[in-house]
Amino acid sequence: MLLKSEFLFKRAQQFIPGGVNSPARAFKSVGGIPVFFKKAKGSLLTDEDGNEYIDYVGSWGPMILGHAHPAVIKAIQDASFNSTSFGAPTELEIRMAELVQRMVPNVERVRMVNSGTEACMSAVRVARGFTGREKIIKFEGNYHGHGDSFLIKAGSGALTLGEPSSPGVTKGTAKDTLNADYNDLESVDTLFKKNKGKIAAVILEPVAGNMGCIPPEPGFLEGLRERCDREGSVLIFDEVMTGFRLARGGAQERFGVDADLVTFGKVIGGGLPVGAFGGKKEIMDVVSPVGPVYQAGTLSGNPLAMSAGLAQLGLLEKHPEYYADLEEKTAYLARRLRAVLSAHQVPFQINQVGSMITVFFTGEKVTGFESANTTDQELFRKFFHAMLKRGIYLPPSPFESWFLATTLSTEMLDKTVNAADESLAEVLG
Repeated sequence: MLLKSEFLFKRAQQFIPGGVNSPARAFKSVGGIPVFFKKAKGSLLTDEDGNEYIDYVGSWGPMILGHAHPAVIKAIQDASFNSTSFGAPTELEIRMAELVQRMVPNVERVRMVNSGTEACMSAVRVARGFTGREKIIKFEGNYHGHGDSFLIKAGSGALTLGEPSSPGVTKGTAKDTLNADYNDLESVDTLFKKNKGKIAAVILEPVAGNMGCIPPEPGFLEGLRERCDREGSVLIFDEVMTGFRLARGGAQERFGVDADLVTFGKVIGGGLPVGAFGGKKEIMDVVSPVGPVYQAGTLSGNPLAMSAGLAQLGLLEKHPEYYADLEEKTAYLARRLRAVLSAHQVPFQINQVGSMITVFFTGEKVTGFESANTTDQELFRKFFHAMLKRGIYLPPSPFESWFLATTLSTEMLDKTVNAADESLAEVLG
């Protein structure tokens, strides 16, 4: 029963558009009342009614060490005694930049911002300023935040809400955003050919997470690197989800491909609002106050966010074994879910990269936007609510990656699999 959540949702709708401060929270793609949470610890969430859930959302990725990790909480508490904000330089920002550079060596300069959206918007502006070009290539089904340039056939949110483009985005902006097909180098070649010398940047999620977890096909990232080098375009990896999650050096390290610019978020703030973009010195030095490309933020490098991020990234740097543990847990979950889904004779595909995983209810291999859209959304809706009823909190959309944390125990994973078995039996009748 979600009595308090229902009451709070009705109350919220009187003051907040749709009753939520981010559309994915509204449960529009799965129906029903969104859960209002009160507290969390490790991989357990507690809602306003006192119900407990095993968490596979992790605040959409940043809680790689689980909720309320003692080191992160202490860092925030200690920093708060000095001030919650200065709007001026602090040593914490330098330490964060140094740590990011150690973990991601090709990031020679980094600028802190306040969200992944801001990081991606800024990276594209820098690429345009650096190259003197205006057009960018993005991939259908990838999502880089709610900046105007990215809401041209965007990913997760747009898919869920049934709007491939958002009103309010101008035709001028739309004409400078070119859409390619994820994992399809021929579509990229076509756009480069038609827009010779006009492409400032190619931006993508190196592992898609906003149309479900979709890994790059062999040679795809390498092919983009070659094409950007040949065409003089900037290659931007949106690692807001994958950065410091798939490896200490993110997707770049995992796949052995370096981007020119990289955007970060989520994990580097330990759960607090934060983002960053960085890359080659020659590109980043066009950013003000060194260069002419303007970018600013009063709260950028916020001391609470920097302290939380330093604590979390510090642990990830010190304990590389966490990544092997996360991958092993995720592979275990995938293996057991495959057995359950096969037993119920449900068409399915399970995509997994590191600690990111998605179950697609389709018999088709999922490699991009079109194949992701073949998933049975109605079956997912029923499955989601059946799992929720059994204390398993999945992303409330079939087009999102699940995220695992180090705090998930084998017992929790087994409970999840058993819940999936019971849920499928219920929804399939």
